[in-house]
Amino acid sequence: MTQQLDDMKIAILVDDLFEQAELDEPKKALEAAGATVHIVSPKGPTVTGMKHHDQGDSFAVDVQLDRARPEDYDGLVLPGGVVNADSLRMVEAARAFAQQVDKAGKPIAVVCHGAWLLISADLASGRVLTSWPSLQDDLRNAGATWVDREVVCDGNWTSSRKPEDLPAFNREFIAALQRAPADRPMAMPIAD
Repeated sequence: MTQQLDDMKIAILVDDLFEQAELDEPKKALEAAGATVHIVSPKGPTVTGMKHHDQGDSFAVDVQLDRARPEDYDGLVLPGGVVNADSLRMVEAARAFAQQVDKAGKPIAVVCHGAWLLISADLASGRVLTSWPSLQDDLRNAGATWVDREVVCDGNWTSSRKPEDLPAFNREFIAALQRAPADRPMAMPIAD
């Protein structure tokens, strides 16, 4: 793959017990495209993934959340996993991080239960996205339009439902990063 994202730095924001594929596969795809990827977390020095219902691997935290600066990143990935997403949404610094990335118009990619952080950060209203199906009521109650698709692109957001959607998720997020201006918020139409 060509180095499409050279000089870009992407944050993957997680707590413990995230769905491992939803961190690992986007991280590998972004790095293969030339990006520098940091695992950012309120926990550390490591965080642990889940492989569905089984404990997964441990990953080193690159930057503690309290030291992470949204302005240092060109995009944000929010993996799912019920425990991870439910815990992370309660962390004020995580909500503030997502709010600042979104306010700057930088691309945000969210998969599965990761959308809970966007709901708790009061960012979901007026947006179109997909997620794990059990979040559809939460998203609708937050003012979002929920659709059941492999991947949804809405402005600076890319969303998917589950690990099986990751090839399309990775492709569309990388495309969003390529389109993103380095110095101003994005304005993109909604696309399927």
